[in-house]
Amino acid sequence: MQPTTSKVTPSRSDTSMAIAQHTLAGEIQQSGVGLHSGEKTQVRLLPVPVGSGRYFVRVDLPASPAIAAKVSSVNQTVLSTQLGLGKATVRTVEHLLAALTGMGVDNVRIEIDGAEVPLLDGSAALWVDAIAQVGVVSQAEPRLTPPAISEPIWVYHDGAFVAALPASETRFTYGIDFELPAIGNQWYSWSPGKAIAAATPASTFATEIAPARTFGLAHQIDFLQQQGLIKGGSLDNALVCSQEGWINPPLRFANEPVRHKILDLVGDLSLLGNLPLAHFFAYKASHNLHIQLAQRILDSH
Repeated sequence: MQPTTSKVTPSRSDTSMAIAQHTLAGEIQQSGVGLHSGEKTQVRLLPVPVGSGRYFVRVDLPASPAIAAKVSSVNQTVLSTQLGLGKATVRTVEHLLAALTGMGVDNVRIEIDGAEVPLLDGSAALWVDAIAQVGVVSQAEPRLTPPAISEPIWVYHDGAFVAALPASETRFTYGIDFELPAIGNQWYSWSPGKAIAAATPASTFATEIAPARTFGLAHQIDFLQQQGLIKGGSLDNALVCSQEGWINPPLRFANEPVRHKILDLVGDLSLLGNLPLAHFFAYKASHNLHIQLAQRILDSH
């Protein structure tokens, strides 16, 4: 597959309108089971100085290696996004990173005592609730101005694609298509507006995207488990769909599956640091395609 490439130019900087960087106002702790490993881990989110960025620390390993939440750290994208530094890895980072991005947290130390972020209820809602409860605080320096997309950037493979298109505001549009009637063809478009930029807990991310849970297909479960995947998946942390319909309703939204795909895309693109001003448009894409797009954006800047 040869993704297309095009130019990305920096957007203009207006210091009078600059948005400050933000960190957490206090500590957050969560624990739970990883989707793929089935192992329980504990996570601590801690405030850090301005300019630190978002990064994971494997506190269970010698010397507590730190893994930056950046595109360059990605080393696997099979049914989740995994970051790594040497032999230290952290898997299924996308929901937590989406929550931090959606709530405007630029700088945070994420301590974890295992190799996979807990799935919790399968969405980003519990992370968002915890961030809203502790609050965020502004810091002394502005965010770096993200690149502007001046021409379309596409990555595509076998009928699936993800693109970044020039736009006057950041927007995410996603489409999915499954043969199972309960899912079928779904489209959803969401714009964070100025909420993420202002780091307000009232961000529509918290109500429109964060609650959407991961989903799976009943006829694939045995095969995936035989491959050593989804060991921690259950009807309590994932929606499961069969030919007859949803096994564990009710859904939080009529189109919860496609909203969850936007959640994944936000989390994966957060590895760019600041989200570029663009319309991100995807159809039947995957973590692999999301990360390829993020890399093309970096390569083009």
